[in-house]
Amino acid sequence: MSPSRILKWVTGGLEALLGVPVLGGSIVLSLFWTPLALMLVLHIITFVLTKKDGGATTGSILGIVTSCVGWIPFVGMIMHILSAIFLMLDASKADKAAEETA
Repeated sequence: MSPSRILKWVTGGLEALLGVPVLGGSIVLSLFWTPLALMLVLHIITFVLTKKDGGATTGSILGIVTSCVGWIPFVGMIMHILSAIFLMLDASKADKAAEETA
């Protein structure tokens, strides 16, 4: 499994955690929005590695947008859930670079 796919699983799981209504909001607020900045960095790294591997970037792009608007209460929750879904769907697919070597 490529590093980009592993990062998609990790970021998808973290987005799912942040998408839980009360828990996710509590985490973001108690840590002064630091999780959003951390997720932005992780999504950018995942995006770059995914582009290099030739994989689907939809989840990473959505995650970057989510990190930017995640501070808005209900919009953030919905975006975190959508990002988690798309990241995990992208992670379940093999990258093009991996398919070519197999």
